[in-house]
This record gives sequence, structure tokens and C-alpha cells, in this order.
Amino acid sequence: MGDEDKKQLEQKLWDIANELRGKMDADEFRDYILGFIFYKYLSEKMASYANKLLAEDGITYLSLDEDSADGAEYLDAIKDESVEKLGYFLKPSELFGEVAKRGNGDTDNFILEDLTQILRNVEQSTMGYESEDDFGHLFEDLDLTSTKLGRTEEAKNALIAKVLFHLDQINFDLDNIESDVLGDAYEYLIGQFAAGAGKKAGEFYTPQQVSKVLAKIVTTGKSKLKSVYDPTCGSGSLLLRVAKEVDDVSNFYGQELNRTTYNLARMNMILHDIHYRKFDIKQEDTIEHPQHIDERFEAVVANPPFSAHWSANPLHMSDDRFSQYGKLAPKTKADFAFVQHMIHQLDENGTMAIVLPHGVLFRGAAEGHIRKYLIEDKNYLDAVIGLPANIFYGTGIPTCILVFKKCREDSSNILFIDASNEFEKVKAQNYLTDENVAKIVDTFKSREVIDKYSYLASMGEVKENDYNLNIPRYVDTFEEEELIDLDAVSAELKAIDAQMLETDNTIASFCDELGIAKPFSPQGHFLADAQGKG
Repeated sequence: MGDEDKKQLEQKLWDIANELRGKMDADEFRDYILGFIFYKYLSEKMASYANKLLAEDGITYLSLDEDSADGAEYLDAIKDESVEKLGYFLKPSELFGEVAKRGNGDTDNFILEDLTQILRNVEQSTMGYESEDDFGHLFEDLDLTSTKLGRTEEAKNALIAKVLFHLDQINFDLDNIESDVLGDAYEYLIGQFAAGAGKKAGEFYTPQQVSKVLAKIVTTGKSKLKSVYDPTCGSGSLLLRVAKEVDDVSNFYGQELNRTTYNLARMNMILHDIHYRKFDIKQEDTIEHPQHIDERFEAVVANPPFSAHWSANPLHMSDDRFSQYGKLAPKTKADFAFVQHMIHQLDENGTMAIVLPHGVLFRGAAEGHIRKYLIEDKNYLDAVIGLPANIFYGTGIPTCILVFKKCREDSSNILFIDASNEFEKVKAQNYLTDENVAKIVDTFKSREVIDKYSYLASMGEVKENDYNLNIPRYVDTFEEEELIDLDAVSAELKAIDAQMLETDNTIASFCDELGIAKPFSPQGHFLADAQGKG
């Protein structure tokens, strides 16, 4: 599928979402449209796999009679194979296309109850198997009883049937192993919903271009990764972006607090054909209840909630993540708590990149203490990258990327990049172009000093600045104003005076010809009565 076809598909999906959601908010309808796309994916994957198993018998999955003894025997065998390989199971009658046909038939087209049960069956098919945690409660946000779908059961059924019908017409090209059409379309929709969700968007989505910067940084010099970890993984888009920058990622790890977003992340992984054995996404508060505390990761990325509140419980001082620093991040600003957590999880040969508000660069008290420890005692800070303001959904504040390594190749300096003025404006948002992204990443890799853009600060300089990392202290972007030529200005004013006098004389001659009073005094000032005042 070419780029143009892909764009058309994405637009078609978005048009379906807009047409069918009615009065429902876009971010509310998100859970339905994305959930059904996921169900369609599982169905097509199931049918394709089952057909391959049945090929040698010369039959297809849809031709199986579920009520016959032979059919039941086939289904039992396919179920065992399917749950092992795919992680779940669907019967032929439970496939998306079959339900869509029933919902849009002339008779007996009420499918809400059947559909609810089918989605529950998907989850239950995994119970007792290795994939149970990855599929458990996956469809819980698809509430088919909600009044948002319609006031009556008939209205709800009609809407859902219509959604299934439209989605059933779309070929996601799943048999093309070189294509990730559905995964890309899914990402597109998540981004579109984020654009309309205001502040809520930050809970589940990092703008694609920012994700690209983070992903390219943590994969620099690597073609394979043993592991990648995102402690605030949202919809999982950032984890998946990292995978696009290398040939292979062995394992994906993530943690997410919001239940709905956690479900979205698991769906997103499966939709991108990440095998259930290769990802481990947990739902919990990362700082208070870390779920992967004994693991160490080769790449760590995050866009945590900016200046979030956390407990700052003194008991954390006995936690290995925080104890060595001597101080905890402030209760009202968890930014450095996330940094400390991520550094703890970072492997010795790994790279970590985190998006944070600018305040972390210069705020004092406990944050200043932690910042100094990271730079002076540990020498983990590798680069500071300033991003444009208004680049994230839901907030206009300027942000930065901090890059940390435990084993730095350039341990005698810290790279500063000021990319705050490198963007394009798209509607109300600022946007990093591919050229902007490439410039940031290339400069990071080369550690080149570029006038008014980047600077290599020695550890001595940083110490002299009392470990204040405010980027203008290191990257001078000051533009001298052009000197004003006063003689030229004077000449210009004289020329204007001469033009005004010439105009006055022209008006005066017209007035003489017409036999009317001149509207100005001999000195060139307009008279009050000539302006209708008197």
C-alpha cells in the first residue's frame, strides 16, 4: 500500500468516526471506534491463522459447523493452537465480519448482547494461559449499554451495526507482512483524537515528532535493543516509535496509571503485531508502586505528566531509587522523582531520554540538590535539548529533553541544544518538521557546536553556573539590532514634510478654483469648523 492509499484509508477511518459519533465527544467515541478496529484485527488474524491450520484438510474456518461433532473437534484443536500462538481464540460465528452481517441483516439483527458476550469470550479464552494478563479486561471500556450510544436499545444497536458495517468494508491487508497498515491507521486515529481532546490528550499521547526525537536518541549507534521501557507509557506510541528505529526490540515494558489508557496501550501493542510474550504493560502508579523494579533496560523513554503531585513520603528515603540523593523531589513537582526512578531502571550501557518542563533546569531547593548530584557526583547528564513552546496537546509551556547515560562517551562536557525557535505553526499548535527533528538528532550525534543553536559546556562551566542548566546561559541566541542611521531617518522626515507641503498646495489650488475656504491654516493645520465642529 502506497502513501497515498494509506492517507486515504486514514481519512476514511476518521470520516467514519466523525459521521457515526453523533453528539458524542470525539475523545469519548475514541474507545468505541478503536475498540472495534481492534476486534476486527483480532478476527482477521484469527481467521487467517485458522485457515492455514485447516488448509491441508481443504476446508476453511467459516465452513466449520460449530454444532457438529467434527466441527467441535476441529474447534478444540484450533483453540489450543490459537491461544498458544496468538494469545486468544474466536469461533467462526464470533468473527467481526459475521457479526457485522447479522447486525445489518433484514431480520434478527439485534447484536448488542451477542457482541458483549463475544468480547467477553475473547478475554475468557485466555484464562489459565500465558496471555491472560495481556488480554484480561481489554474491552471493559467498550460499554454497549451506555446511553451515549442512543436513548433506546434499538438506537444503540443501529449505531453499532452501522460502525461494524463501515469498518467491515475496509481491507487492512493483514496478510502483507511488509505492511503495517492497520497499526499506522490506529496511530493516526489516536493522534487525531488527541488533537481534539485538549488537556486529556497528554494522558495518552506524545506528539509523533517528539516521539521520533526521543526514539532516535535512545537508539543512537544501535541496530537491536534488548529492552525498552516507558514508565508512563500512555497508549504505547512512544514504545512503538522506538521499535521503528531499530531492526529488532526483544522486549517492551511499560507502566500506566490510567485504566482506559492502559487498555489502549495493550491493544496498540497487539495491533502492531508485537507478540504477547514480548511486551509487559502494567497498570499502577509508577512512582508509588513500580512494577518492574528489579529489571534494567537498555533504552528508557518517557513523557511523564508535567509537575505532577506525588506523596513525597519520607519512607521513600529508604527506597534504592531515591536514597542516595539525600533529598526527595517536592510534593507538588514529581519531575525529578520520575528522573530518579528511570535512572534506577536504566542499564549500565543504556540511554535514557525524558521530556520535562523547563523549570527542572533551574529550580532550586531539593530539585537543585538532586540536579547537582546527578551532574557532579554521578556525571550522568549527557544533553539538554530545549523544545518549542506549545508543542504538546493541552499545555503551551516550554519543555526540554534531558538525556542521561550511566557510561558516557563524552564525560567532560554536556551538550546544550536550543531548538525552541525551530518549528512550524499548524493551526493553534507548534509542530516539529522532519528537518527540525533531523537537525536536533544530527547535532546530538555529532555534538557539533553551532552558532546560536548548540554548545558544549565543560563541567567547570556548569559548576560555575551553580548547576543551573537554563539553556540561554550556554547557547547565546541574542540577535544584535541593526544600528539606526539617524542621517537617513532625518532625510526621510524632510522628504515627507516636502511631500505634505506639495499636497497642501494642491488642495489649496482646488479650493481657490471652487471658491471655497481652505480646510487648513496657513501653517498647514486643519481648522475645527472645516471638520464639522463649531
